[in-house]
Amino acid sequence: MTAEVGRTAPDFKLPITSGETKALSDYKGQHIVLYFYPKDNTPGCTTEACDFRDLTGELEEQGAVVLGVSPDSIKKHQNFSEKFSLPFPLFADENNEASEAYGVWQLKKNFGKEYMGVVRSTFVINKDFQLVKEWRKVSVKGHAEEVLEYINELNSGQ
Repeated sequence: MTAEVGRTAPDFKLPITSGETKALSDYKGQHIVLYFYPKDNTPGCTTEACDFRDLTGELEEQGAVVLGVSPDSIKKHQNFSEKFSLPFPLFADENNEASEAYGVWQLKKNFGKEYMGVVRSTFVINKDFQLVKEWRKVSVKGHAEEVLEYINELNSGQ
């Protein structure tokens, strides 16, 4: 099953920064901001994580939880999370299970080289576990604010 707006969100079960293994469906009943990013401790990924960190309180007030996913290991996630005081879990998708389910594990090109990697993307899953919004090939600047605006609209429309 691949991710498609209007459908049930693909579920997955992976280790998170706390060391436990969680399923995405464990967060059902609240809005889920699920963001995929390529790599811990890189400039764009750090900016994105810190932007979501800075808006976590407002998102939580709107009944939303932020969850990050990348192919990095739990150890790398734990270091990244501690270094930047991230208040939300990061899933270690080392086998690209979640990335493939959401269609973000793709062929990328950089400086003439081709390789497989995560295309920065964000998904909003509503309280009923339906995928309601997606942003693909995300540009980091202003993105977290755009997600918060969408969550606010989602709540005002219910």
